[in-house]
Amino acid sequence: QVHLVESGGGLVQAGGSLRLSCAASGRTFSSYAMAWFRQAPGKEREFVAAISWSPGITKYADSVKGRFTISRDNAKNTVYLQMNSLKPEDTAVYNCAAGYSLGGRPNEYNYWGQGTQVTVSS
Repeated sequence: QVHLVESGGGLVQAGGSLRLSCAASGRTFSSYAMAWFRQAPGKEREFVAAISWSPGITKYADSVKGRFTISRDNAKNTVYLQMNSLKPEDTAVYNCAAGYSLGGRPNEYNYWGQGTQVTVSS
């Protein structure tokens, strides 16, 4: 069992930066692939980024490549999402998720946090 709590969201102007954190409980955090998804009002949940259990493999949605960076610190049971050059279309609730495969679909992840709101003003 893994319990996930996101933080770091907020209101930022276009072009600005935010760093999201996802703190995990449970001794087996390092065994899971971790991912960030987002959901804007009226839209489906969208994959953002994922990182393997051993922080060597990452994958990103095309819409965030070159702007967002996912990382993890297994000693701190935390995964991060550094978001730079933010755009209004990045506005969404961001959720972190834990699973056993480095996938891009929500149903590939077993555990979810409650989410943190990111709002980018133009």
